[in-house]
Amino acid sequence: MTTALLRSAFSLALVPALLGAQPATTPLFWPAKNGPTRDGIVPAAEAARVLLEWDGASGKNIAWRIDLEGEGHSTPVIGGDLIWFTAATADGKQQFVYGIDRHSGKVLHHKVVFENAAPEDLGNPLNNYAAPSPVLEADALYVHFGTYGTARIDPVTCEKVWERRDINVRHYRGPGSSPIIHGDLLILTFDGIDQQFVTALDKKTGKTVWKTARTTDYGDLDKDGHPTRDGDMRKAYHTPGVFEIGGKEVLVSVGSRAAFGYDIKTGRELWTIRHGGFNAAIPPLRVGDLLILNTGSERAHTLGVRIDDKMTGDITESHVLWDREKRNASESAPVLVGGVLYQTTRGGIVSAVEAKTGKDLWEDRMEGQHLPGPVVVGDKLLFSNDRGQTFIVRVSPEKFELVGKNQVAEPITASAVVADGALFLRAKGALYKIAAK
Repeated sequence: MTTALLRSAFSLALVPALLGAQPATTPLFWPAKNGPTRDGIVPAAEAARVLLEWDGASGKNIAWRIDLEGEGHSTPVIGGDLIWFTAATADGKQQFVYGIDRHSGKVLHHKVVFENAAPEDLGNPLNNYAAPSPVLEADALYVHFGTYGTARIDPVTCEKVWERRDINVRHYRGPGSSPIIHGDLLILTFDGIDQQFVTALDKKTGKTVWKTARTTDYGDLDKDGHPTRDGDMRKAYHTPGVFEIGGKEVLVSVGSRAAFGYDIKTGRELWTIRHGGFNAAIPPLRVGDLLILNTGSERAHTLGVRIDDKMTGDITESHVLWDREKRNASESAPVLVGGVLYQTTRGGIVSAVEAKTGKDLWEDRMEGQHLPGPVVVGDKLLFSNDRGQTFIVRVSPEKFELVGKNQVAEPITASAVVADGALFLRAKGALYKIAAK
């Protein structure tokens, strides 16, 4: 072969390597807080490869661990080579985004998204200024910090495409509701103490498509017409879901004191369910012709709501089939497997509930405080807590069966995520990859 041909062959061989230098943004392994199927269930092909034993002290099955700056409850999302999540300084004056190579743990992006001169005091030791989780598409990362701002970010460059800082409420205890994507809409939920509404933005431009105020009667006014407890009973942290109901795509959204169904295209209120809770944070679930709704954090109820074509107006009395009054999840989002709801309270009371009837199947207790939602890996449930422990519980409607317990050094307040057979844990001040070394 001539020298010229050798040079040509060498140049062609370099092309894939040079192209490979840019991290891939697809496939979308874990595009939202609750995974690729929006239900906390790891796809079977992935689940079969996940290692369910690890130890932070000995390094067993810890492929890598990296230190993180800032605080945040946001659950990572993963597309292609990159893990994305948000964080913030403890005082809330800076809010930023991380982009990390999932193979090596190398930090590729650590960029300030918003700066705040005087953020509202959290007034809540559980929360921080980066609690909402991002959502990811092949060509866009959407980050949300509640009243402090929302932005679309290019996952190739980590540059902002657009931002909105003019959608504001008083959170009072900090932001918590995560955005969702549906078609060309980015749905945001704002249940503050002064205003309560849901709004849809054009995901490409950031412009408002619709905005709908809650019509809730909070029943919390004093004799002078002012909200009691400074409006504390009006706030919520809910992340909604979209379901086909009665031939329409309906946004199901739970606020303080009431849950709603909205026409996703227009934001028009279709129906409402009155309830007594506040601080609602649990996304809705669906099993067949039944919605599963959670009403809040303090003394939360879990409701089974019949789905039919007669859902219009106030359907509290006509469509609530069952009401589980005690020991329900507060922050940790439950999962549905085989018609059974698996959930844990903040204090670690774990239970299995028959979804169709609300009947208790079993109940037990785990250690620690539980904020992250469980994920389903094959026939196992993974529950993590503020002690750095992850409990491996068998999926079973018959009994509670603990089959393993793993440990890292730091508290875990974000849900576990999976990509390409590896498990990732975001802990306080650290990120772990659980996989064979």
